[in-house]
Amino acid sequence: MYILRKPIALFGIVLSAVSTVFCPFLKVPIKGNWNLYDTDTSLFLITLGFLGLAVLFFVMRKISLFRFVSIGYFFWTILGVIAVYFKINNYFGMKLVDGLLAKTLHIKWGWVVLILSALIMVLSVKKVKEIK
Repeated sequence: MYILRKPIALFGIVLSAVSTVFCPFLKVPIKGNWNLYDTDTSLFLITLGFLGLAVLFFVMRKISLFRFVSIGYFFWTILGVIAVYFKINNYFGMKLVDGLLAKTLHIKWGWVVLILSALIMVLSVKKVKEIK
C-alpha cells in the first residue's frame, strides 16, 4: 500500500512546472539563456505531458499510477539532460565544428532544478506495510 504526501508532491509538481518555463537550461552566446521550450520543443512538450499525467493521477488519487508516472518522469528528465549534452557535442558530425559549438553552448542550472523536482515527486510516495 502506498501513501502520498500531498504537500510534498504538490511542491514537486509546481516546482517542475515553473522550472520548465522560467529557469535557464542552455546558454547561447548571442541570444542569452534559453528555457526548456527554446532548447527543444518536443522535449518540452513530452515533459509537460508527463507532468500533466502526474497531475491527473494526483487529482484522481491514483497513488500507484502517480508513482509510476513520477518514476518515468524522473528518468525522462535524466534522459533529456543526456540528449541535450550529446546534441551539443555532436550536432554537425564534424569534429572541429562540434568542438567549437560545445565550447560556446553551456548547460545551465535549470536542469538541476528539473531533476530535483522530479526526485521530490518520486520521494513523495511512501510504501507502507499493511496491518492485518
